[in-house]
Parts: sequence; structure tokens; C-alpha cells
Amino acid sequence: MGGRHPQCPVMLDLSSPSFYADLDAHIATRSYLHGFVPTSEDAQLVSLNLPEEHRETFPNASRYLSHVASKPRHERQSWPAPATPLLKKSGIKVAAAPELCDGATVSANEKPVDVPESMKKKEKSHQVASGFQAPGFDEYAQHRQTLWEQLKAKQPKLPNHGDKVELRNAEGKTFLAEVGVTRPIDIAKEWFDKKKLGDFVVAKIDGERLWDMGRPVESGGALEFLEFDNPEAQEVFWHSSSHILGEAMERLFGGNLTKGPPTESGFFYDIFLGSKSVSEENYNAINEAMKKITEEKQPFERILVSKQDGLELFKHNPFKIEIITNKVPDDAYMSVYKCGTLIDPCRGPHINNTSLVKAAVVTKNSSAYWEGRAGQDSLQRVYAISFPSKERMKEWEHLQEEAKKRDHRAIGLQQELFFFKELSPGSCFWLPHGARIYSKLIDLIKREYWKRGFDEVVTPNMYSMKLWEISGHATKYRENMFLLNIENQEFALKPMNCPGHCLMFDVRPRSYRELPIRFADFGVLHRNEISGALHGLTRVRRFQQDDAHIFCTPEQIKQEIQGALDFLNSVYSVFKFTYDVSLSTRPEQFLGDIEVWDAAEKALAEALDESGLKWGLNPGDGAFYGPKIDITLMDALKRKHQCGTIQLDFQLPIRFQLQYQSGEVDSEGRPVVKRPVMIHRAVLGSVERFISVLTEQCAGKWPFWLSPRQAIVVPIAANFNDYAQQVESKLRAAGYYVDSDLSSKSFNKKVREGQLAQYNFILVIGEAEASSASVNVRTRDNQVHGAKKVDDLLVEWHNLVVNHVNEL
Repeated sequence: MGGRHPQCPVMLDLSSPSFYADLDAHIATRSYLHGFVPTSEDAQLVSLNLPEEHRETFPNASRYLSHVASKPRHERQSWPAPATPLLKKSGIKVAAAPELCDGATVSANEKPVDVPESMKKKEKSHQVASGFQAPGFDEYAQHRQTLWEQLKAKQPKLPNHGDKVELRNAEGKTFLAEVGVTRPIDIAKEWFDKKKLGDFVVAKIDGERLWDMGRPVESGGALEFLEFDNPEAQEVFWHSSSHILGEAMERLFGGNLTKGPPTESGFFYDIFLGSKSVSEENYNAINEAMKKITEEKQPFERILVSKQDGLELFKHNPFKIEIITNKVPDDAYMSVYKCGTLIDPCRGPHINNTSLVKAAVVTKNSSAYWEGRAGQDSLQRVYAISFPSKERMKEWEHLQEEAKKRDHRAIGLQQELFFFKELSPGSCFWLPHGARIYSKLIDLIKREYWKRGFDEVVTPNMYSMKLWEISGHATKYRENMFLLNIENQEFALKPMNCPGHCLMFDVRPRSYRELPIRFADFGVLHRNEISGALHGLTRVRRFQQDDAHIFCTPEQIKQEIQGALDFLNSVYSVFKFTYDVSLSTRPEQFLGDIEVWDAAEKALAEALDESGLKWGLNPGDGAFYGPKIDITLMDALKRKHQCGTIQLDFQLPIRFQLQYQSGEVDSEGRPVVKRPVMIHRAVLGSVERFISVLTEQCAGKWPFWLSPRQAIVVPIAANFNDYAQQVESKLRAAGYYVDSDLSSKSFNKKVREGQLAQYNFILVIGEAEASSASVNVRTRDNQVHGAKKVDDLLVEWHNLVVNHVNEL
């Protein structure tokens, strides 16, 4: 991959009739325009759509454009400008604008995921708005509106404007569209009835490119309309809603908008208001303003402008100026969207008009720093959520109320399971009843390990940094590690187990007859999460995983993945969890041989097919060291959680020079050694996080087999206390968590307190029970099961535990 490349052409002219032919020839020996490292020029071509009839003619260009379009938006946004530009953009500029309003979905704290440090733009900390003399907002808005109209009037037509192209859907319907004139919404009106039109959020062309419903088409191909339940459409819907929120905030506060992306659960917009702030008192006004905007049915309009015009358009907003200056190449064009009075630089796409948003509400607000860096300007961040129907909003509100009731942090305190203290931030204190749940989960996994041929190991908690230098974590993960200086040598608490397991594999020579080797480890891990990110059990600094690593031959990959999928399904089905599975394949920059990757991906795909699971494909989204299977778990409140993982690793065996005797000999009769493949796998993932999900899934009403309070014995009078203690002792001796209430409280109060404490069974003791070696059984939900012999009860309980019955 590091060889010399043929001389690049002086320029690739986007307006040239031979552009695709030139691109195809240029990209034949490269991954990107400038070799094997992407630049902002590659990102500019993401909006190109190679006509279907030319894809076989220009296979290299087709492959390249599909690959660039598959990259996450936040990743494309970070690609640096090239030293020497190759793209000539005379005539019509079709280059896509960077995500100036952050169209990619990000988490609520706006921390991008999986962006390598080497690709992040380094900027000095400074206050953008410091010393900036802005006019009144009305003057800014008028300047923006006037210039928008002028730029809109000057928009050039496409070279093929007016050409006829065919669009078709999966059902076989076709439409002869006019380039630059016909919009997806126009086609939808011909194909569907009026009621259905309100369900369509965004169009998708050729299964790859999202397209505004109101933006004229530029080529033919397969056309589909995505609805809100589609993840891509939901992102577009919430992205468009962030523009509605931004317009509402401008109307109410003036100020300077900065960024407004969708998140995993809605959207937010940041605004600079100087010394002013937003509070809950403003929520109703913002909600009313958003409602009015949606009722106005404002269309989303899009134009392309040069960088110079963009700087002039937003010259009164220092934040937009900084974004455009830093992220738009000097000769590039950028897309700008308008809805109502809001005009914003943005990649898009967007919904047809604001009336598709039938319900929107502010959920919370906070302060934030510009670009997330301390020392920058302080911004006001307003979070909100929206839906295409009022019914969906009511359902969401109901789920939010349920989430509050089920909050694992509150249940943990109420049931005396665990707590946190500032004396050890991010490290959970597990009380006796919480430790019972913790241990039961680990026991569940240990039983599966025994059945499935895993060997449990114990590894050190602390290693010299030399180990992490070998593994590569010293470079890529150092800031997330707790470092120690011992006798002038640098050590670190382990954040993961895999390097230690590599040392175990390499402790002596290995033979192919030993493989696969499956090491399982519940060792304590430490990761230096920033204090602001800590959140109950879901984000901690000290935790344990059901962590395991499998060392196998390439030929064994399929059977090991099948075993891992079966393991995962067996455990998740115990808890009635549903989950989504997807296969992430080789990225452009990868380690190892393509043949090995291809074989591994084929094995993973076949294992998924044979598992019977429905699965999706994420092309190019694998880690650089191996393909992976992503597992997303859904709870009772329809929230998604990342817990389990199955990941191939070709890198660590190379870094640690692991090898095994293959049983083969070369042409000279010498033994041939080969390198194993490593599989990282976890089912629960972090035990702490899994317990948080499980607590909220069952709302603290633990199933009997997992419950830390399985039964309480309640005598109806003090003269039956001795028998109550005998029953308690017998049940505890059988391994069950049983208590007795021998207090002087009334019988009814004892029963009620036992139910509120979530004991699965209340065992009532009276004269009849004492004389017949029985108990009178009722549940925490006050279902009376009647008298049962204690021995018979033990048989029933055994079945509940063995079968992992969740109803009790």
C-alpha cells in the first residue's frame, strides 16, 4: 500500500464531459484522490451520483464514490485539505458542503465516536466572539435574507437541465423526470395517495444517497421514500427539527446560532447569547415558537454558494465564519438551507417543509463550550425532540415517565443495592443485596463457559507501559488510562484484558491441536473517563466484563463465530431482550492481507446466515485490525444499548508475534508456523452497565432466579417465631435469599413492607402451617398461592431457577 503511484493529472475538471473517465483512470491505483489518505477533496465528491448506465464502464469511479459515501459524516468532516488541489470546479460546482450544522448524529454531550486523534483538527483555544462587534439581530437577519435572494436568483442550471431521466421504485412503478425540475415529492404525489405523503421524510436514490424531498433530481435510478421509523430518516427528521428550533431561538433571543445536530434521542442547538442564559422559564415560549413555525409550513430551500459568498452571507456570525473559514476549501462551493427566517450553512438533506413536524418539545437545557473546549465561548444549549404525530409524542412522554420510575440509580438506593461516593468517583460500592445480583450474573456466564469450552483465567491489574507500547494502546488509548509511577517506571491499571491474554498464549509453544484456545477473564478494569461523562452504572471508571478471547486458526473462524452468536442468543433470551445485529467489513485503511479479510468476512456472513438472525451490513465500517459484528440491544422502553461484542483481530497476534505449529512442513522439510486469529467477545459487556439496563428493564422487580430478596417469612404472631426461623434456615441452607420479619409490627404491615421491598414471595406462618411443615404462599403482587409443604416449595423454586423464569 505504500508504493509509488502514477503521476496525477494536473486537474480533474468536474464540468468536463470526460470527468468520470478521468476519475476512473486516476482512481484505479489509489484509494482516494491523493493516494491512500482521504482529504477534503474526497468529501467534496460525496454528492456525485454516477449514472447507473456508466457504472460498468467506470468501475473504479463507481467503487470509489460508493466507498466515500459510506464513510460516517463526522469522519468525512475531519479529512484535511490536500497540499495541492486536484479538482477544478469551473462551471457548475457540485461539491458538497461540509456538515456546517453538524448533520451527523452525535451523542448528547457532542463527543464524536471513533474519530482517530490523528484526524482531528487541532485548533488553539480562543474565544470566537471576543471583541466581535455584531449589529442588532434584525439588521443581521435582513442582510442574510437580502443576500440569500440575490444568490438564489443567480443559481446556475445543471448542464443536463431539462433532460429526461427515469426513476423507479421496488414495486416496478416508473416516472420520467426532468433534471433540475422534478422533485421527489412530485413523484410521490403521482405514486401515492395524499394521506401517505405525510409519512415520507426523505428520498433515497439508488440505495445510497439521501435526497431532499423538495430538491430537483439530477439523475435517474432506483427511488425509495423513507419514513420516520427508518434510522436514516429519523436522523434527517431530527436534523430538520433542529433548524426549526434554531429559528425559534433566533426569533426569541436573537444571538448567534452555532451548531445544531441530531442526537441519538432528538436534537439540540447551541446559541451564543453573551451574558444571557436560557432557563426552564423559556421552555413554553420556545415550544410555542416551534409550533408556530411548523404551522407555517415553511419549505426547506437549498442553494449552492461559494466560500466567499458564504462568508459574506454569515459575516455577522463569528461562529459560522470560523466554521466556513476552517472547513470549506477556498475554491469549493457549500450548500446553504433556508426555512422561514432561518438561513444556515448545512449539508442536509431535509424534510419537504416544517408541517411534517406535528409535535416538538424542549426537553432540557445546559451550558456548553464552543467546540467542546474549556476556555472557549460559553454557549446555551437547548435540547428538544420532535415527532411526525401527536400520538408518537404521547407515547414518548409515557416512556419518559416510565424511565424516571425505572431509573437504576434511584432503584439502587431504594433497594440498597449500590451507591457512589465522591471519594471514589465512577467506582460503584456494591452493597450485599447488589452483590448478590452481580454474582448471579457472573455465575450464569460461568455455567455457559463450562458448557462451551472456555477456561477462566486471572490476570494482573497493573502492567508496565512497555506492554501497552507493544499492544499499541500506549499511543491510542493513553489518555483513558490510569498511570502510575513506581520506582521511576511507568505503569498503568489495565483498561482491557486482551494484551494479558496474548502473554498467556505465548507462555509456551502452541500446536494447532490445541486450537481453539478460549480464555475467559472477569478481571477488574479501569478507564479514566472524564468526570462529566460519569453516569450511574452506565459510565464508570471501575468495572468488570464477561471478557473472553479466542485464539483460533483462520479455518476455525466460522465455527467460533457461530458459537459466539449462539452464546449471545442463549443469554439474551433469558432476559427476553431483542437485539439487532450487523456485520462491519474491511475499511479502506486496514491491516493484513485482503485474502485473509475476504475469507474472514465470508465466514462471518455465513455464520450469521446460518444463525437464523436477521442482520445488516455496514460496508467499510470495520476496525482497521479486523471485521466485527455489532450487537445493539433493545430494552422494554425501546432504548438501544451496546453491550455485547464479537470482533476479529489480526493486529494483536502480529504485535505480540503469536504463532503455533501448523503441523505442515515446507519444501525443505522444516515445520511451518502460522499466526492465530484472535476473537474478542463479550455478551454482558460491562457487568455494571448490563445491571443498569436490567434494573430499568424489570423496574426493580427482579425475577426469582436473580432476585436479591427471594422470600420473607412472616409469622402471624410472636409464638410462631421459632417455626419461622426454622423455615428460614431450611430455605437458606438450600441456597435461597430468605429473611424473617420477627418484629412487633402488625401482620398486615409486615406483608405490605415485604411486597414493597420486592420480595418475590411472602411466606405466611400460622398454627396450621406450623403443625403441617408448610407455609402459606403469596407473591409481591398479592397473588395468593395457598398452603404448600416446604419441601414441595423447594422443588418449585428449583424449577424457577433452573429455567430462569422471569415472571416471578
